[in-house]
Amino acid sequence: MKKLHTRTVLLAATTALLLPMAPGAYADPPPWAPAHGWRKKHDPYYKGYSGRDWKEQYGIIDGRCNHSAVGAVLGGAVGGAIGSTVGSGDSRTVAIILGTVLGSVVGHQIGREMDEADRGCIGHSLELAADRRTVYWTGSNNWNYRVTPLRNFEQNGQKCREYRLRVNGRDIDNDTRERACLVRPGEWKPIQ
Repeated sequence: MKKLHTRTVLLAATTALLLPMAPGAYADPPPWAPAHGWRKKHDPYYKGYSGRDWKEQYGIIDGRCNHSAVGAVLGGAVGGAIGSTVGSGDSRTVAIILGTVLGSVVGHQIGREMDEADRGCIGHSLELAADRRTVYWTGSNNWNYRVTPLRNFEQNGQKCREYRLRVNGRDIDNDTRERACLVRPGEWKPIQ
């Protein structure tokens, strides 16, 4: 009788140990695995720094901006200030940095050669990328861009971020620190 009781206890303990490994006993995926919707519900950066829910993150969270997809949404026009409709409505669901020149350090050449998709990748990186997480892409001008948000701060009651912008390619190699503040959800404006 004692043998039967010992076997029953061993069988129950083994079953209890193996039950969590059975099919259907799933846990949240690890951070490096495809999230299958988990990230959208739980990751604070998917919601956006501005608090806006973003339907699409265009690869920002994984560190590579999908320049083509961003360009398709924004129209990809070169130069000029972007209209104020970017941040409102569902027709343009990409955060963007406004203006033709990002900062005095970056200079006019880079500002003139950036298109809306490049500005969209910068703005969406400021919205969704975690501090010290680099987002990169190659623009239609064949320049390589890297944006790394460094820190969050407030200025005159506005949410702001400092970031590192590296641009290199044909005849260009620029590495600067820039700052931008949130004008309204999805719209970032460079500051000095």
